[in-house]
Amino acid sequence: MLFPPEAISFDNLSVAVPTFIRHPTLRQLAERVQHETLNALTSPAMYEAHNASYSSRVLDSLYQTPIADASILVAITHERRPKLLLTRRAAHMNSHAGEVSCAGGKYEVGDGNNVVTALREACEETALPPNKVQLLGQLPIQTSKSGMSVRPIVALIAPGLVLVPEAGEISRIFWADLESLVTQPTVEYEIEYKMQEQMATILTPSWQVDGETVWGLTGRVIANLLETGFDRQLEWYYRVENKR
Repeated sequence: MLFPPEAISFDNLSVAVPTFIRHPTLRQLAERVQHETLNALTSPAMYEAHNASYSSRVLDSLYQTPIADASILVAITHERRPKLLLTRRAAHMNSHAGEVSCAGGKYEVGDGNNVVTALREACEETALPPNKVQLLGQLPIQTSKSGMSVRPIVALIAPGLVLVPEAGEISRIFWADLESLVTQPTVEYEIEYKMQEQMATILTPSWQVDGETVWGLTGRVIANLLETGFDRQLEWYYRVENKR
């Protein structure tokens, strides 16, 4: 852990309100992600009665969401040419070793909600300060290959932050250009996988980003982000090519 627990504060979490976002790409993304977030759980009558602010409605929707086994932070830089934060997991990890991921991890007792899990894990893995994060909302649950439920939390972060990979978990931090992801074609990726005591070749879509292959759960999260924010429809599949 890069920071002692007492140095991490989640008391003043902020929401990025679309009206105040200058860049059209990010404004559209914020509007659409927050629309989905608010529609998932919110009762309009409850907020009319309490005259709650827009930011409070978004936060309450996030806090009301059932707790997932793990949460990840889909962190995007707040700038004219936005970038998506990605990491490569360390080769010695017990699960998903060497794979590309968003910062995040398992829920811990005391987190209280998915947002705190995502921010705490991102801080531990990359030294991203929670007070440099503005929340947009959340994406639908994904299921990892180990069967865990994973909640993606979408947020804007300040550009130019000095992030440091936690060597015990992360071997590299890198960035994907968001607008390139919207238009960039996927590349079919081959994975060798053990199925019922047999080895199989599985084909699945992927992106090539800065020399890294982005696939699996991280690829599905990005595909869902692009569909929600920019109407990009991607068929995400896992097709067995052959068994031996």
